[in-house]
Amino acid sequence: MPLYAYKGIGANGKPTSGVKDADTPKGLRHALRKDGVVVTQYDVSKGGKAAGVQGSGLSREVTMGDIFGRVKKADIGNFTRQLATLINAGIPLAQALGAQFDQIENPKLKPVVGEVRTAVNEGSSLADALSKHPRVFDNLYVSMVRAGEVAGNLDDVLVRLAEFQESSAKLKSKIQGAMIYPVIMLLVGCVLMAILMIAVVPRITSMFAQKGESLPLSTRFLIWASGIIGTYWWLIILVAVGGIFAFRSWIKSPTGRPTWHRFLLKVPLVGPLVIRVAVARFARTLGTMLHAGVPMLRALDTAREIMGNVVLQKIVEEAKAAVTEGESLAVTLRKSGHFPPTVTHMIAVGEQAGELEAMLMRVADSYESEVDTKLQRMTSSLEPLMIVLMGGGVGFVVYAILKPIMDMSNF
Repeated sequence: MPLYAYKGIGANGKPTSGVKDADTPKGLRHALRKDGVVVTQYDVSKGGKAAGVQGSGLSREVTMGDIFGRVKKADIGNFTRQLATLINAGIPLAQALGAQFDQIENPKLKPVVGEVRTAVNEGSSLADALSKHPRVFDNLYVSMVRAGEVAGNLDDVLVRLAEFQESSAKLKSKIQGAMIYPVIMLLVGCVLMAILMIAVVPRITSMFAQKGESLPLSTRFLIWASGIIGTYWWLIILVAVGGIFAFRSWIKSPTGRPTWHRFLLKVPLVGPLVIRVAVARFARTLGTMLHAGVPMLRALDTAREIMGNVVLQKIVEEAKAAVTEGESLAVTLRKSGHFPPTVTHMIAVGEQAGELEAMLMRVADSYESEVDTKLQRMTSSLEPLMIVLMGGGVGFVVYAILKPIMDMSNF
């Protein structure tokens, strides 16, 4: 049964839109008319693409993934786990996808699942249907599903995928959560200092200028800085915003990206954390894919892409070439000097014992735990540091204002 994306006028006279499955466009109009909706535009989905049809007003083919954008990993994890439960209960894949479509509330994911179900009903494999939505289901997801379909253990693979999605979302949430506090403190400090320099300091320091007496160096600097900020605040904001955009463009460029990633690895506190996050992602991705039956070389390609650091990605690329020639994965990673000895030792033990997947998952669990601990320590150390910096800035302003007042009172 095709899936339609429609626009229309609701019973209240306001524009409305959504997705609905129906046998024909006439059936779509009839079903929506019962709900008080008059259809003005619709797209019919076939084989993962929404083709322009009469009344759609579209001149090219677009996918639902293009229309509705990205979906959160947590939503994909929930969908994957529920689909695995239904398949494990013996429900056919098409029916399981239909049940998922009916209960999904996320407006971004629902039409994508509807298209996947339509493609599966038309005889496509689940992996092929998912591959038509790369914005939602990445290469890792599709490769593991394909391996599960070939090996006949799709339900087990989907459970592994759900655990992987949930673990990735949890790690990302921890990293983002650790950065929120210092960013908020920095913004609050900048706003507070701007208010002091623009609105408060000029009024207080104006009386010093009227007396014409010699002022301390700190007070003269404060007056100068206040005048610059008060006059050119708009230019300062433009330069700051332009600098941020220029920096972001540079770190995304072919020359800037490797330089920036190499610099991050050398920063005392940040470098070890970057390595641990990358190693945790690499180990969990590689272990999950190998357990699902994905070939080693393809699994290394996907695990390399997900690391997020081009220096470490190059090391994995070299390891892949060495593995192709029959060399041990652990030996190549050890030669790089960037992978911790504990990791390469555990990988070597896993290769020798034939339990590489289990060892990789242990590495991932261990390093994710270390990342959590280091993030908590970093956050706890940043809190007093930010307070000291903010207090120091405010203290300097207070000192620069009170110093000439105290000097006057001594005469």
